[in-house]
Amino acid sequence: MEEIFDAIVIGSGITGGWAAKELTEKGLKTIMIEYGRNVEHIKDYPTTNMYPWEFSHRGSVPYNIAKEYQSVNTHYIFGESTLHFLKKDSEQEYIQEKPFAWIRGKQIGGRSLLWARQTQRWSDFDFEGPLKDGFAVDWPIRYKDIAPWYSYVEKFVGISGNKDGLETLPDGEFLPPFELTCLDQHFQDYLKKEYTDRHLISSRVANLSTPNPIHLEQGRGQCQRRNLCERGCPFGGYFSSNSSTIPWAQKTGNLSIMPNTVVQSIIYDDDQKKAIGVKVIDVFTKDVRTISAKIIFLNASAMNSNLILLNSKSDRFPKGLANDNGLLGKYIAFHNYRGKVTAEFDELKDTNIEGRRPNAAFIPRFVNVYKQEKDFIRGYNTLINSSRMNLIEEGLFGDDLKEKLLNPKLGNWVITANMMGETIPKETSTITLDPVKKDKYGIPQARFSVDFDENDEKMLKDFFKEFSDMFTKAGYSNIKTIDTKRVPGHENHEMGGVRMGRDPNTSLLNEWNQLHLCKNVYVTDGACMTSTASQNPSLTYMALTARAANHAINDFKSKNVF
Repeated sequence: MEEIFDAIVIGSGITGGWAAKELTEKGLKTIMIEYGRNVEHIKDYPTTNMYPWEFSHRGSVPYNIAKEYQSVNTHYIFGESTLHFLKKDSEQEYIQEKPFAWIRGKQIGGRSLLWARQTQRWSDFDFEGPLKDGFAVDWPIRYKDIAPWYSYVEKFVGISGNKDGLETLPDGEFLPPFELTCLDQHFQDYLKKEYTDRHLISSRVANLSTPNPIHLEQGRGQCQRRNLCERGCPFGGYFSSNSSTIPWAQKTGNLSIMPNTVVQSIIYDDDQKKAIGVKVIDVFTKDVRTISAKIIFLNASAMNSNLILLNSKSDRFPKGLANDNGLLGKYIAFHNYRGKVTAEFDELKDTNIEGRRPNAAFIPRFVNVYKQEKDFIRGYNTLINSSRMNLIEEGLFGDDLKEKLLNPKLGNWVITANMMGETIPKETSTITLDPVKKDKYGIPQARFSVDFDENDEKMLKDFFKEFSDMFTKAGYSNIKTIDTKRVPGHENHEMGGVRMGRDPNTSLLNEWNQLHLCKNVYVTDGACMTSTASQNPSLTYMALTARAANHAINDFKSKNVF
């Protein structure tokens, strides 16, 4: 059975939603194909308004169920309230030569329903990093190429933050920021006094502090600061494909959605020298059919996009689509989340936390920026959380226990620094197809070989040292350094394998995210990343997608390529 469209979008997460929005707005008949089930905004958020006592296990997941989610069951998003948005390991088996946590959504919207919503721009320190520091390959774009698309995306998404005037973290189109705690402000004042290169700011977050008309037009409302975002927000207070880009695309009348469908491969026509469609499998019946289109956007999430391309073999491309150079599936990278430093502060006792906020404080990268000053390359950003907790006393019963519960005493302020370090893409960090094992759809299982290296270990030690020193000098006590042992992939920021570059001999994609050797296929999710920087990557994914989609539309209408 064959169905014909102008464009196919594979995947419905953050980038798939943006591809669909841009393509349909410009008049292209587009089909979005999603492995998972259909989820509609508000209607399909079953736990969004549940109280803790309404869950069978008060939010905890029983051991016999949790063990079915080995990849995700220690992640902060895992709980009784989010199980319906997560994949069991058995739903897409994979092989770990080294520990790798592959966290996947299983619905329309993908992980856009589950993300932490941190949205920072990259700067030229990041786009020029590989060339300057001698790793990976040079990015084929610079900040000036993507800056207008950052602005375009930010205005539609809704990003709350301050214009901080930092060269390492360019300002964007911001809604009013969420406020800092008094301990955040104390540390901010200390950094201003003691350093010229270290800045604490309110983290930039895709939650609507004050909606603009464009957000109301999407049907979204002000963030209520419930901090239950991962359940799906009935107010549309945070950005997701479900609350924003997909409904927007549906309003055009140009979008068809096909859930519960596995993309087995992209079909390449040797005579036409381009991709002509995709082969898909129904998850229930396992029926196979072909869907044809002139443009294909691959947004299946980074590792799945690698898997699909590797499995897209033809006489012309026996090693996977457009993989003449053999680099497909190599140079996988991620973010290093292993570092945590905590401390206490016994002042500011006349203040407390009132209410909630959907973000935290943030310290942009400050090491190895203007010169190489450490024994490792690149650097880290830091998320800062601070709060004042109730004192917990053990061994109380009866009236004493009741009194403590009704009238709790507050302890010291606690501050926590969480590292997000850039890792270096390496040829030895790979995703490949297992030559023997296949999943239940007959698709070869993914085999991961990704690990930390010496650069990561040195960076972790430096993070521990720098923040221990800063906390000590700021007057904090009981300082502890913690290696969280989070494995690659567990931070949800897996990237690479189909990297962008200038030279077809050393990269897979050009400056427009087109495959060098198959220009009607675009890859704009995390698979396209040449390097990771140390910022959260989602805003860059969205900007690259919007930019690439408009390039595809222009070529489609001018018949330049397609």
